[in-house]
Amino acid sequence: MLPTEPAVLAPAMTDKTPSRPSTRAETARTFPRTWGEPVALVGALVVLGITFTILNPRFGTLTNLQNILDQSALPLIIGVGATLVILLGSIDLSVEGVMGASGMTFVLLSANSRGGPDLGILAFVAAIAVGTALGAVSGTIYTKVKVPSFIVTLGMWFVGLGIATVLFGTETIPSLTNDELSTWSSQLTFGLPNAFLLAAVVVIGGAALLRFTRLGRVILSIGNNELIARGNGVSVDRFKIFVFIIAGALSGLAGAIASIQLGSGSATVGVGLLFVTIPAVVIGGTSLGGGKGGVLRTALGVILLTVLNNGLILAGVSPNYQSAVSGAILVAAIVAAAWSQRDRLRIAK
Repeated sequence: MLPTEPAVLAPAMTDKTPSRPSTRAETARTFPRTWGEPVALVGALVVLGITFTILNPRFGTLTNLQNILDQSALPLIIGVGATLVILLGSIDLSVEGVMGASGMTFVLLSANSRGGPDLGILAFVAAIAVGTALGAVSGTIYTKVKVPSFIVTLGMWFVGLGIATVLFGTETIPSLTNDELSTWSSQLTFGLPNAFLLAAVVVIGGAALLRFTRLGRVILSIGNNELIARGNGVSVDRFKIFVFIIAGALSGLAGAIASIQLGSGSATVGVGLLFVTIPAVVIGGTSLGGGKGGVLRTALGVILLTVLNNGLILAGVSPNYQSAVSGAILVAAIVAAAWSQRDRLRIAK
């Protein structure tokens, strides 16, 4: 970690020293830093929505809006865990492997074409447990062996992929045979896809954790300055491991949902989601150096990228160019988000 600037201690406040109310000028200066990025993201969403509706009127229909929400469910769930890890100043690249292992566990423990036990709701529990275990291993190696999180989680990606491949086996592809389960994620409740409603609950829970719990405050303090957090008696390693456990559990849940959407087991059920989620976290305003950002901002980033991908398809952009267009927009957005902090960005550790 690069050394940080020494803290400047403010004069102690006493009963005889009244707190000075903030002035309008101070509020005006604070507003862009606090709300500038979310407002810009909402503005970008509005511009994209209008543009794509002009290019193809089908974009603005209720059916397509439901499709967008359904498509955003998985990145939203994964994004909560990714945000918590990045707020520490770390990174988690194991998402796709964990999803594969958890998804295969879920399918094989549900009613499927290969037979075997049908555990019902416990299959979800088992999938989340697999993700939790892999997250715990990543966090423990990272904190206790002092291996960079980038390397640990990259290795855990392939560990999870290997587990998923073994579970997949050489027999026929295990397909879900419970029709009600296999269509659950796309079914509508109150006009919204079930998968999106579950993702919304996860997002609200993640935002509440950061805002109202000690864990949330500790995550931000570790990301801001780990040395000061340790000096104040915080058990940094324990909290880091717990955050990786949360991220692993959410990836496990996402693996189960992705398998339901696919309707069958697949070792590669999470392919491509990592490289949607991480940019969404950064576009939402969470600093790769840690200590700044939030879950609701990540949710805006996810919706923005989902709208972009959906709109490009409906606008008739060739698949050969969609990746290039999306990549160019992502690079521009990330550069814009990081430009104001370019003199104090830290390397993700």
